[in-house]
Amino acid sequence: MQALLIIANPNPGSFAHAMAAAATAVLQRPGIDIVTHDLYAEGFNPVQPVGEFGNTRSDDPLIEAHCAHLAAADLILVFHPNWWSQPPAIMKGWIDRVVRLGTAYRYPEGVGAAGSPQGLLKARAALVFNTSNTPPEREAAIFGDPLEGIWKKSVFALCGVTRVERRMFGPIAASTPEQRRMWLDEVGRLTSDALAHAG
Repeated sequence: MQALLIIANPNPGSFAHAMAAAATAVLQRPGIDIVTHDLYAEGFNPVQPVGEFGNTRSDDPLIEAHCAHLAAADLILVFHPNWWSQPPAIMKGWIDRVVRLGTAYRYPEGVGAAGSPQGLLKARAALVFNTSNTPPEREAAIFGDPLEGIWKKSVFALCGVTRVERRMFGPIAASTPEQRRMWLDEVGRLTSDALAHAG
């Protein structure tokens, strides 16, 4: 089994990195191959230079490695902050460049871009962990929590991932060490639960 972790936070001491470490600790079991990509640390280039139908290959070996790891993954874990109710630009660029035609989805024969694509991802489970400084009640009431739709419907459901869990933790800036420990425990529990559905 392969678990793919994608981290998008420019601060290596961030809670996103702490959550990734907590998930990794759970994943360190016999038979699990853990692949981790820290987008900022890798210098991932988020700029997609061509349109959707031209985005089937890249001359950038890092992009090709990401695509190969995404296609091979049985479990996908994503860690990023909530910035303006969206992922950071580098994370959006990862979606644009890696969750691509021919790797993550395809259009059936005779069906163009106006038709319904078919998901190609092998993974059947995904976890998305977000951090925020907006209280959850305000996020839901005022902003409508756009990240929920982005990850569950627009990305993973379209690409064939049937079980998607997402958690937003915060407000991070006002959190106590005890709250953070509780949140990290939840990350561990959710990761352990997802393993049962990923195989």
